[in-house]
Amino acid sequence: MLFMISDYCTELSPVINFLKAVLKIIQWGIPVLLIIMGSIDLGKAVMSSDDKEIKGATSRLVKRAIAAVAVFFVPIIVDLLIGMVGDADANEGSFVKCWNDNGRKGNT
Repeated sequence: MLFMISDYCTELSPVINFLKAVLKIIQWGIPVLLIIMGSIDLGKAVMSSDDKEIKGATSRLVKRAIAAVAVFFVPIIVDLLIGMVGDADANEGSFVKCWNDNGRKGNT
Protein backbone atom coordinates (compact mmCIF):
# COMPACT_ATOMS: atom_id res chain seq x y z
CA MET A 1 0.00 0.00 0.00
CA LEU A 2 1.36 3.38 -0.98
CA PHE A 3 1.27 6.26 1.44
CA MET A 4 1.87 9.96 1.10
CA ILE A 5 5.20 11.40 2.11
CA SER A 6 3.57 13.94 4.41
CA ASP A 7 1.75 11.09 6.15
CA TYR A 8 4.93 9.29 7.14
CA CYS A 9 6.43 12.55 8.33
CA THR A 10 3.37 13.19 10.49
CA GLU A 11 3.42 9.64 11.81
CA LEU A 12 7.14 9.82 12.62
CA SER A 13 6.82 13.16 14.38
CA PRO A 14 6.39 11.72 17.92
CA VAL A 15 9.30 9.32 17.41
CA ILE A 16 11.58 12.06 16.09
CA ASN A 17 10.62 14.41 18.92
CA PHE A 18 11.30 11.66 21.48
CA LEU A 19 14.69 10.88 19.93
CA LYS A 20 15.62 14.56 19.91
CA ALA A 21 14.63 14.88 23.59
CA VAL A 22 16.74 11.84 24.50
CA LEU A 23 19.69 13.25 22.57
CA LYS A 24 19.31 16.60 24.36
CA ILE A 25 19.33 14.84 27.75
CA ILE A 26 22.41 12.89 26.71
CA GLN A 27 24.09 16.04 25.44
CA TRP A 28 23.63 18.04 28.64
CA GLY A 29 22.79 15.71 31.51
CA ILE A 30 25.45 13.04 31.25
CA PRO A 31 28.46 15.40 30.94
CA VAL A 32 27.28 17.43 33.92
CA LEU A 33 26.77 14.24 35.92
CA LEU A 34 30.21 12.92 35.00
CA ILE A 35 31.94 16.15 36.00
CA ILE A 36 30.03 16.35 39.30
CA MET A 37 30.91 12.74 40.13
CA GLY A 38 34.57 13.39 39.29
CA SER A 39 34.62 16.51 41.45
CA ILE A 40 33.13 14.61 44.39
CA ASP A 41 35.76 11.87 44.01
CA LEU A 42 38.53 14.46 43.86
CA GLY A 43 37.11 16.27 46.89
CA LYS A 44 37.08 13.05 48.90
CA ALA A 45 40.66 12.33 47.87
CA VAL A 46 41.82 15.81 48.86
CA MET A 47 40.09 15.48 52.24
CA SER A 48 41.93 12.22 52.88
CA SER A 49 45.30 13.91 52.18
CA ASP A 50 46.70 10.72 50.59
CA ASP A 51 48.89 11.57 47.60
CA LYS A 52 48.27 8.23 45.91
CA GLU A 53 44.50 8.63 46.26
CA ILE A 54 44.65 12.22 44.98
CA LYS A 55 46.61 11.09 41.92
CA GLY A 56 44.08 8.32 41.22
CA ALA A 57 41.12 10.68 41.67
CA THR A 58 42.74 13.25 39.37
CA SER A 59 43.22 10.57 36.74
CA ARG A 60 39.57 9.51 37.04
CA LEU A 61 38.43 13.14 36.82
CA VAL A 62 40.40 13.69 33.61
CA LYS A 63 39.00 10.48 32.09
CA ARG A 64 35.46 11.48 33.06
CA ALA A 65 35.93 14.97 31.63
CA ILE A 66 37.13 13.48 28.32
CA ALA A 67 34.13 11.13 28.33
CA ALA A 68 31.82 14.07 29.09
CA VAL A 69 33.16 16.02 26.11
CA ALA A 70 32.79 12.97 23.87
CA VAL A 71 29.20 12.38 25.01
CA PHE A 72 28.42 16.06 24.48
CA PHE A 73 29.22 15.67 20.78
CA VAL A 74 27.05 12.56 20.21
CA PRO A 75 23.93 14.53 19.12
CA ILE A 76 26.04 16.68 16.80
CA ILE A 77 27.50 13.56 15.20
CA VAL A 78 24.01 12.06 14.82
CA ASP A 79 22.79 15.23 13.06
CA LEU A 80 25.82 15.19 10.77
CA LEU A 81 25.28 11.53 9.87
CA ILE A 82 21.60 12.07 9.16
CA GLY A 83 22.53 15.06 7.03
CA MET A 84 25.10 13.09 5.04
CA VAL A 85 22.74 10.17 4.49
CA GLY A 86 19.94 12.51 3.53
CA ASP A 87 21.96 14.50 0.98
CA ALA A 88 21.32 11.79 -1.59
CA ASP A 89 17.57 12.13 -0.98
CA ALA A 90 17.24 15.89 -0.53
CA ASN A 91 13.80 16.23 -2.06
CA GLU A 92 10.81 17.85 -0.39
CA GLY A 93 9.64 14.73 1.44
CA SER A 94 12.91 13.34 2.68
CA PHE A 95 13.53 11.99 6.17
CA VAL A 96 16.12 14.72 6.73
CA LYS A 97 13.47 17.37 6.14
CA CYS A 98 11.19 15.62 8.65
CA TRP A 99 14.09 15.39 11.16
CA ASN A 100 14.96 19.07 10.80
CA ASP A 101 11.38 20.37 10.75
CA ASN A 102 10.19 18.41 13.79
CA GLY A 103 12.73 20.00 16.10
CA ARG A 104 11.64 23.50 15.14
CA LYS A 105 7.84 23.18 15.11
CA GLY A 106 7.36 23.33 18.87
CA ASN A 107 10.17 25.83 19.49
CA THR A 108 9.15 28.64 17.15
